[in-house]
Amino acid sequence: MINLDQYLPILLFILVGLAIGVIPQVLGYILGPNRPDAAKNSPYECGFEAFEDARMKFDVRYYLVAILFILFDLEIAFLFPWAVALKEVGIEGFIGVVIFLSILVVGFVYEWKKGALDWE
Repeated sequence: MINLDQYLPILLFILVGLAIGVIPQVLGYILGPNRPDAAKNSPYECGFEAFEDARMKFDVRYYLVAILFILFDLEIAFLFPWAVALKEVGIEGFIGVVIFLSILVVGFVYEWKKGALDWE
């Protein structure tokens, strides 16, 4: 026989989490103003008009810069655990991170030389 008292905190946690995630969105949709105009429908950091033909040509520089940012920004996410465990990983961990950062620097220099970071 299943004892439902054991699952009550878990169920309550799930319900509260769903309520915190869903209720503000529903309230914003219901109570928020919906008055689109030309300024709201204008391009915002995407490089092309929001509501045009889907087959139009667009500038890929926006996406290239975004991908490069994500690529080189993720190195910080890998450096935090290494910095926390620096004493435990020893010299082998230090050498591994130096190799990792060297590869990233080579990639960064390559992208810089190719002109991927130049904004025309």
